[in-house]
Amino acid sequence: MKKDKDIALKKLGDRVRAIRRKKGFTQFELASFVYKDQQSIQRLEAGRVNPSYIYLLEICEGLDIEMKELLSEEDNRKH
Repeated sequence: MKKDKDIALKKLGDRVRAIRRKKGFTQFELASFVYKDQQSIQRLEAGRVNPSYIYLLEICEGLDIEMKELLSEEDNRKH
């Protein structure tokens, strides 16, 4: 079960990274948009944190996307 969670968190992190890069933002810029530090974004993208719902909402706001875009499996296959 832990391995499945690790895989899911890694996929989420990869998705955040892909969208951030597509938008042309650095980790530092995204972090400043959502009032976090760069290391926090780095840990999220590496899949080393299990973010809360509110944290994901903040990330989506910083990336100017809706939650469904971040979590969409169909969109994930395109990246």
